[in-house]
Amino acid sequence: MEKYVSVKDFEDAATVILPKAARDYYRSGATDEQTLADNKLAFLRLRIRPKCLVGITRCDLRTTILGHEISMPIGISPTAMQRMAHPDGELANAKAAQAERIIFTLSTIATSSIEEVASAAPEAIKWFQLYIYTDREITRNLVLRADNAGFQAIALTVDTPLFGIRRADIRNKFTLPPHLSFANFEGHLATKIHDTEEGSSGLNNYVNNLFDKTLTWEDVKWLKSITKLPIVAKGILRADDAVMAARAGCSAILVSNHGARQLDGVPATIEALPEIVKAVRDYNVEVYLDGGVTSGTDVYKALALGAKMVFIGRPALWGLAVGGQAGVQKTLNILRTELEYTFQIAGTPTVADVTSDMVRHESSYCKL
Repeated sequence: MEKYVSVKDFEDAATVILPKAARDYYRSGATDEQTLADNKLAFLRLRIRPKCLVGITRCDLRTTILGHEISMPIGISPTAMQRMAHPDGELANAKAAQAERIIFTLSTIATSSIEEVASAAPEAIKWFQLYIYTDREITRNLVLRADNAGFQAIALTVDTPLFGIRRADIRNKFTLPPHLSFANFEGHLATKIHDTEEGSSGLNNYVNNLFDKTLTWEDVKWLKSITKLPIVAKGILRADDAVMAARAGCSAILVSNHGARQLDGVPATIEALPEIVKAVRDYNVEVYLDGGVTSGTDVYKALALGAKMVFIGRPALWGLAVGGQAGVQKTLNILRTELEYTFQIAGTPTVADVTSDMVRHESSYCKL
């Protein structure tokens, strides 16, 4: 693992290792993929403003998320079907999160079950990402299982009445490899993704047939009625939606555009973050961010603009593909080291010191 010194190193290596269909599924975005590019480019437009001679005596990345202390403000986003990347799949990712003392989020459409993940990483802080199915008993059962297995929060995806148009998946006629299934389900629900139609993606067919498109904010209240776990609204890009989530009883908001995989032309998440932070300032909710984070400086910029923590999806997949649990941990440690260096060189030794004056948009500087 010594030769890997950046997230990009892992991405490049994973691109070679992964089968084409899996590689394209993990890295693609919606339609023309403009937002996919903007998620990264928007971070590059922000400038860190370091303070000098502040007398750094320590560097402490620890923070508290929904009452749980974590070792750094970085968590692992829910990404589907991780056993396509490595035989250990979600189990390796969860073990890495446990070892690094951060949050791991399990996807509804994972290739390892709720119970398998709980057994593999019993001490990890685990969240369960939830899609609400048209059949509410399916949804109720998933939530009950997550609660019984010791998961500490429900990350409700709110931006997915259906999956976006991902051209790579259509070209590849993407389906889950036949030896894998959706491990949180039994029977046809576990294997329905293997059914494909001409000119389509098996995953999109699955979603269109089973996910509930009629959801409203009232359904968040229904979800709260069946669980005491805190609910994180994942997929918010507007201030008014953030307020609706807070009023519906969500404990946190994850500013996300689904890895730019839903609708092309939406804002980069770091662009949407400030208005959402401002909108919910008077509500008792935490705000997080995912999308485009590939370095410690990206994490720092998000913290400065008001995120309490960030989540990474693809970087963890690249580490998983290259080296299983060890690859994920190396990826996380690269980000940890980069963030520690940024904290110290910028003159902000703790998370609380990373305030909004530490970052400016490039447009605020004179162009010579």
